Amino acid sequence: MIDVNAHLHTPYSFSAFSSVDEALDKAAAEGVKVVGINDFYSMDGYAAWKEGCAARGLFPLLGIEFISLNAEDQAAGLRVNDPNNPGRTYISGKGLAFPVRLAGEEARLLASVRACSNEQCREMCAKLNEWLKGEGKNVVLDFEQIKERLTCGLVRERHLAKALRLVLCPDTPDPAKVENELRSKLLKAGGAAFVPESPEAFLPMDTVRHIIEAAGGIPTYPFLGDDAKGHFTDFEADLQQAADTLVRRGFHSVEFITTRNTTAVLEQYAGYLEDEGFIVTFGSEHNTPAMEPVRLRTRDAGELSDKLKAINYRGACAVAAHQAGLDSVDAGDELIQKTLES
Repeated sequence: MIDVNAHLHTPYSFSAFSSVDEALDKAAAEGVKVVGINDFYSMDGYAAWKEGCAARGLFPLLGIEFISLNAEDQAAGLRVNDPNNPGRTYISGKGLAFPVRLAGEEARLLASVRACSNEQCREMCAKLNEWLKGEGKNVVLDFEQIKERLTCGLVRERHLAKALRLVLCPDTPDPAKVENELRSKLLKAGGAAFVPESPEAFLPMDTVRHIIEAAGGIPTYPFLGDDAKGHFTDFEADLQQAADTLVRRGFHSVEFITTRNTTAVLEQYAGYLEDEGFIVTFGSEHNTPAMEPVRLRTRDAGELSDKLKAINYRGACAVAAHQAGLDSVDAGDELIQKTLES
């Protein structure tokens, strides 16, 4: 069975990888043949991703990720796939067109969200400098330098944590741990440099779905699944109801970040959703400083079961077919096979 990782972040948002090449080198070394780029608010990495995949004999999938807001769920206090913020909902797009064809109002809205993210981080950077001064540190973080040296244009709070770590403890043996601690203590709610996101940073769910469709993609709901204590969010606890609601909202594709879930739960949820007609794909994200394997595994197993690998591959074939303008999973399978053989 061909191994697939359909959700990988790159430096075009924030990533454990220092470059697209590093991500694809690691995928190739681990035998993962179908790989999906899936950055927050960005399609800028598509050209490099496609070129890098071609050079390594990999098949590229093109995705994007948003954080949206569903006002109805927020009013009801319903936690969807953000366990801490009712109504806030992560949404992915799969199989987007390339060359990128987003224009008009949809392009303006995407640019606005990116600008909101950068402005929030600019304000947090200023507050970090206030904190550093109060701590007696003779250090000043330059936001424009952080943007130029550590990002590909989109600044996230993890970039600020990395910049702070580089000036405070550049030689730490565990940079991921230090960056996570700095982010948690200083940049999250209650921290000295926390700045709440602007309401404009969260587009309505329907708007995000329209942007993804305008870009040629498949709107995709990322399931959170079971947490370490076996709990589910309000929205996901009743699987049948969640599936029915997703269909009503125009979603026919779902994904899972497999290390979050046990094999049993992932097989139950993914199998049920595929039987209900959803495209189902899996990924690893790699959107934290920690470097983990690209080959997928669940929370309680070193690799995916054969059942899960088959579900993931069929989902990848469906996305590949959509991306190429083909009309069936079999056509997507044939396209992937031919690409990997060439």
